[in-house]
Amino acid sequence: MLEDPGEGRASGAHMISTARVPADKPVRIAFSLSDAPDDTPSEDAVPWVFPELEQQLQPLPPCHDSVESMQVFKQHCQIAEEYHEVKKEIALLEERKKELIAKLDQAEKEKLDAAQLVREFEALTEENRTLKMAQSQCVEQLEKLRIQYQKRQGSS
Repeated sequence: MLEDPGEGRASGAHMISTARVPADKPVRIAFSLSDAPDDTPSEDAVPWVFPELEQQLQPLPPCHDSVESMQVFKQHCQIAEEYHEVKKEIALLEERKKELIAKLDQAEKEKLDAAQLVREFEALTEENRTLKMAQSQCVEQLEKLRIQYQKRQGSS
């Protein structure tokens, strides 16, 4: 039997959980192990099934003489596979989230830039209107000065 150093059991025996996945929770990942027992059952026959999975979450090798142990092992493998897939999906979604946040930041920056350009356009349009009005007034004043100058020239 395997010894569990974290449990400190003198006998080295493991308690096998018989907890089941609730019926209303579908298992999305298909995973199958042969129901036929190995000809030479040994604890080393089951490899490190999920190398990315933390050691304490790894499925424990089953007792090949126990149908229930094999079922629990299969269920644990299914759960571990689903956990692995969910972690991969979370990583992909986190990456997508970063991309979307970057796009949103860029869009907000462009929106602010556009708003600034609109304000500048409005200010320049107002300045242009003011300058045209001033130019018009200067043209009128120049015309009046010409008329006065011509009158002075004509009277002298």
